[in-house]
Amino acid sequence: MKLFLVPTPVGNLGDMTYRAVEVLKGADLILAEDTRTSRVVMQHYGIDTPLHSYHIFNEHQTLHSVIDRLLSGQTIALVTDAGTPGISDPGFLLVREAVCNGIEVETLPGATAFVPALVDSGLPCDRFVFLGFLPHKKGRQTAIRQLAEEQRTMVIYESPYRLVKLLEELMNVMGESRPVSVSREISKLHAETVRGTLQEVHHHFASKEVKGEIVVVVSGQGNDTPQEEEKVCNKE
Repeated sequence: MKLFLVPTPVGNLGDMTYRAVEVLKGADLILAEDTRTSRVVMQHYGIDTPLHSYHIFNEHQTLHSVIDRLLSGQTIALVTDAGTPGISDPGFLLVREAVCNGIEVETLPGATAFVPALVDSGLPCDRFVFLGFLPHKKGRQTAIRQLAEEQRTMVIYESPYRLVKLLEELMNVMGESRPVSVSREISKLHAETVRGTLQEVHHHFASKEVKGEIVVVVSGQGNDTPQEEEKVCNKE
């Protein structure tokens, strides 16, 4: 009995590892956040292992049945729509319950959105804090005010529909000159990274329709500010 957490590509299907494919082919069952999305990946790699739905809305109801299958000797793999399970995606509850039941758990190394966005940002990445998605309503402003004093580089996930609002909120508490990098559509055909001050990057995205998954990387308080000659940098 063993539970595998298997990263899947955040963009380009070529980012799947050989071992990930082997594990998924050898599993008795694959738990998928969205079976329709995961089926595209499985078909691409010729994986015909049965897929069952496992997502944030049913994980509590299905948790114990999954544990029972593992305890019966099955090998189960968990995947999400993109990236590594457990990182702003379902996974934590299942891992915790598996560990409590003495079930072996192994997470494969592989794709995740925040690591390339962080390294690509040009901001210090020796010390950073991953914040995932900030609260949408209750506690959001308190959380953002607390970030103004954070000295480590901050990594935030955001919806394309709320990106401009987030940049405005960050400007209100951190000032317009705080360095920031926004990456979207990582590893996809239209991947883009925009770097500059909060004011510059806000101006860039406020004037266009924003699409794709978003990772915002914000410089910590006290880090070096951009040099005078540095402007918004785009990479497409």
